[in-house]
Order: sequence, then C-alpha cells, then structure tokens
Amino acid sequence: MRVACVFVPLFPLAARLRSEPDLKGEAVVLVEGNGNAARVVAASRSARRAGVDAGMTLPQARALVPKLLARARDRESERAAQEAMLEVADAFSPRVEDGGEGVMYLDLDGIPALSGGHKGRPDDPNGAGTGLVPARDPGPERALGRDLIAAVEKTGLPARAGIASSKLAARVAAGLPDSPRVVPPGEEAKFLAPLPLARLSPEIGISETLGRWGLRSIGDFAKLPPGEVESRLGSLGRRLHASACGRDLRPLEPRLPALCLSEGLELEWPLVALEPFLFVGHAALERLTARLDGLGLACRRLELTMTLDPDGCDARAMALPAPTRDVKTLLTLVRLELEARPPGSPVVGFTFAAHPDKPRRAQLALFGAPALSPDRLATTIARLAALLGADRVVSPRAADGHRPERFASSGYEPPPPPEIARPPRAGRGLLAVRVLRPPVELEVMESPGDPGGRPVRVRSARDATPEIAGSVRVAAGPWSMEEGWWSDVPAARDYWDVELAEGGLYRLYRDCASRAWFADGVYD
Repeated sequence: MRVACVFVPLFPLAARLRSEPDLKGEAVVLVEGNGNAARVVAASRSARRAGVDAGMTLPQARALVPKLLARARDRESERAAQEAMLEVADAFSPRVEDGGEGVMYLDLDGIPALSGGHKGRPDDPNGAGTGLVPARDPGPERALGRDLIAAVEKTGLPARAGIASSKLAARVAAGLPDSPRVVPPGEEAKFLAPLPLARLSPEIGISETLGRWGLRSIGDFAKLPPGEVESRLGSLGRRLHASACGRDLRPLEPRLPALCLSEGLELEWPLVALEPFLFVGHAALERLTARLDGLGLACRRLELTMTLDPDGCDARAMALPAPTRDVKTLLTLVRLELEARPPGSPVVGFTFAAHPDKPRRAQLALFGAPALSPDRLATTIARLAALLGADRVVSPRAADGHRPERFASSGYEPPPPPEIARPPRAGRGLLAVRVLRPPVELEVMESPGDPGGRPVRVRSARDATPEIAGSVRVAAGPWSMEEGWWSDVPAARDYWDVELAEGGLYRLYRDCASRAWFADGVYD
C-alpha cells in the first residue's frame, strides 16, 4: 500500500494565521496561559530569527522583540483548519485518515494518475525473476504530492508532503525540507535507518528506554529480534519494531465525512457593537463558503453560536429558502438576526456552522427576463421577515375542503425545477376557471316557477369589478355544498354554471342563509 502524508509545520500558529491573514509576515507568537506566566507555543519565522523559541515566557520573548504580537491558542481555529485539510484530501482519495495536529494520511492505491507508474528494475526489465518488487517511477507520485501541497495551501495553510509504503516513513518524509519527498517501495527501512529514535515515537519514555539499551538510531532498533522486543516492551514494542522495519501493523483508518462545516474564532477582546462583529464574521464566512465551493455544496441552514462574557452562550439558527454560497447573503441574514435579537452581552468567541446541501438549479428563460436568483431571493425574504415577522412570510397551499376559496399557509420554499423536461399536455377541450377574489356580488332575477331558484338575468352590483350583466342563455345546477356546519359561521351554498346571451361563461353561487348571489369565477 502506498500512503501519502500531508504535514503542516507549526500547525497551531498556521491555523491562527489562517483565521487572521493580516498577521502573516509579522513577528507573531502563539501563547498558552495568562499574564507573565504565558508560555510561547509557536513563533513565526521573523520572531524565530530574532531568537524567540517555544517554551519562553511572553516577557522573555518581548525582551528580544519589543513589537512582538501575541495571540492565544485558538482551538476553534485549529479544528476548522484540520477539517479544511481533510476536505481537500477527500478530493484526492476516498480513504483519508485524520492524524491530528496538522497531519493526515491518504491511501494512494487505485488512483488512476498513479496506476501506470510502474517500471522494471535495470537488471530485470520485466520486473520478474529477481524476487524484488518492481521499481515505481517517482514522477507521478511527486506530481501528486505537489498537487496536494498546492490544494492545501489554497486553504491558507503551508504544507509539506511525503509518500511511502508505511505511515511512519511517509510522516518522516513529509517533515523533510525537500518537499514532496517520495520513498521508493521497499526502501522504507533503509530510509528510516539513520534517523534518531525520537522520530520513531513521540513518547519520550520509549526513546529513553531504547537509549539505555545502547541504541542510537532507528536502524539499530530494527536489527533487534522482534520476539525479544515484544517480550520486553509488549504490544507497543512490537508495533514500533514493525514501523522501524518499514511495515504498518495498523491499517489506515478512514474518517467519516462531516455532517456540517464550521468556522469560528476566539476573539482577543470582547465585542459589544454589531459592526466589529460583522467585520470578523465576514472573514469566517468567506472561509466557510470557500470550503463549500470546494465540495460542490451550498449552505442550506446556517447556525451561529456565540460565547458571551463572562460565562454565557447564545445559539441561533437561520434557514435559507434555497442553498447558497453567497457571502453577502449569509452576512445579511446574520445582521438581520442580530439586529432583531441582540445577544445582550459582549461576544468573546463565535462559530458559524453550515449544514450543506446541493445548490439548487434554476430554469433559464430563452426569451423572457431571467428568473430571480436564489441568493437574492433569500436576502429579500430575510428582510421581509425582519420587517413583518417570520410568521407573516408564508406561501399559500391548497386545503382539504369543499369551498374553493379555502387555503392553508406554510413556510415559503420555492419549488425546484423539474429534473426532466416534460412534454406539454395535449388539450382536451377543458375550460379553466379564473377565480374572483373577493367574489363579485350580483343582482339576480330568479325564475318564479322554478323551485330551485333558476337564474334568469344577472347584473353585478354597483362599482363591482368586473362588470357582469346579461340574460341567462343556458344554466346548469344547482350543486349544493354544505361545510362547517359545526362552526359558528357555517357555509351552505348552491352553485350554478351560467352562459349569458351577451357572451361569457360564469360560475355563480347563492348563499342559502342570506339568499345573496355572487360570481365566484369566470371560465376562460
């Protein structure tokens, strides 16, 4: 198995600079702790050139660099940066392992770009008969490593890459200056042999124990009998010995894809006003939408979690009418939400979480005006909800009932375009009724000898629109309807379809309680 390792040097500092790109090029240190007891965790290149190193106190570092900028370690920025790295790796391989702290491993077996990279050894052109593994042309693997580095650097993180047949060899190769570094298949043990024991395991106790045995390098440890090592160090010793020999006893453990993407920041100073918060939130939303764009997704629901001073938390959720990646739209939703309901306390940290969905496709018009984009639609609906209230922005739906004017309301959501263009339905001579709302009150002359009250002549009431007047030429009915008899205002009506001699086909009804006539619709 061929494994690629991507490694970000000084990952905590790199993650912080990704959240605050304006600090790149400055003398910056990342600290843990408070006041004069704060210790330097990582330092930028310009600070290291001045003598600042990890482990110093903040006053010691500022004695060397008076204008040194200090930032606290931000776990939220590190988590978001790690997720951004893993999302980039998902575009290269379906099996990606999260190594933690700026490290990830990719399974390269079966990648089409590397499938044709085998060549025979010079002493055996056919790659057989010698018992050796055929050599692999490092060119495609090195090109893949360069593509990995470039893709990770687009997210704002400096990266190095190493490729080998074991995770340990790939991790060590990724830490070397000449990146990407490719270790040929079968040469992992030779590559690891001259390295110190500290590269074998981050556990200091193991390195000290092996040093007391008189071992100085990984190659010295690999020469020991594996059974003797396991009898003294247990399963950990067996795994370390196999790693020193260039073998992985633990397979690559692929991660599960995230259900939502999030970006956030722990602020240096509490924010009270809205505009400064939107300024720092805009950068976080830009990073979030860039990750969505890389995955071919859009935000369907945005969640905002704010950490309040001193010990509070405020969580909001904003649903969008259509998935979007537009930063301006998302920032407008956040502004309207916070203007409607301010947090009430200073904000010291925040996290944006986007629930992804596929972008909605729009039906383009060939000759007519372009349809309203989902991004502008989401912004418009959010503004209406802020002005009128979220309960007043609704969409009408058909209701289960007999009265034609009955309807129900639900949350607005534009219908998606059809996936397949359907041919138009052939006409069958049916008429469509254009409903009149409100119904037009009529003055109707009924047939005196007809017990059903057959209309003979109709005329719309004064100032009514549209004007309806004429003698009834043909009338069909009545169709009685009774609904809501259990309520305070029941409905009992007799419906008629009439054709006037002067032209026009109408649907009328008579209210059985008031004996009043109304025009309910016009047949077109």
